[in-house]
Amino acid sequence: MGPVPSTLLQVTLIVLVVLPGVTYQFLRERWRGPIPAERDFGQRVLRAITASLVLDAVYVIVAGPQLLHLVRGTSRAGWDGLTQNPRLVGLSALLLLVLVPAAAAGIVSWWQRRRLRATFRSTPTAWDHAFRDRGPCFVRARLKNGSWIGGWYGTRSYATSFPNAGELFLQAAWRMNQDGSFDARVEGTAGLLFRLEDVEVLELLEPPPRTANQEVDDARTSAHP
Repeated sequence: MGPVPSTLLQVTLIVLVVLPGVTYQFLRERWRGPIPAERDFGQRVLRAITASLVLDAVYVIVAGPQLLHLVRGTSRAGWDGLTQNPRLVGLSALLLLVLVPAAAAGIVSWWQRRRLRATFRSTPTAWDHAFRDRGPCFVRARLKNGSWIGGWYGTRSYATSFPNAGELFLQAAWRMNQDGSFDARVEGTAGLLFRLEDVEVLELLEPPPRTANQEVDDARTSAHP
């Protein structure tokens, strides 16, 4: 392990090199959405550092003398300005380390979305999109071996999200016919768990109102016997 920064100057330099790019990278991924080239953590760190260096260079070009005066204060040497004008230093840090990188991330994300021919959503996968705001429904899946499984996706069900592998827990399992139709609710069911990698086709079905109400009542009864 390398030496830990022990002086105010060392800590300040680390913050200047890292924080603007981290802010930019985080918000750009949030607004633009993750891309395959940035799945590797090392690539993301490298992009964040590169963004920091670019932003720092712009700061020096645009307002280098003013920033140096702000840091040094009235003395020509040292870093007394950091303690002489704490409010101004704090405001400048907020502007340069957070607001400007956030604005840059917003502009780049907007420009990239504008150039795309197809609609792009920030939700990373279609799996996340399907279950992000999903209400109660029936789910049936045809496995790779040709068999069907299915059940009720309700308030006690759970779907994993990116970057975790696709897994789905249905709070109630149903018996399935060979053609994929639902037969009947499994008596005494406590749920059904399966992985997306084992599934060939997955379908979500809106239930009839009476069936949905019955499933909700069954779920309440099982939760409070």
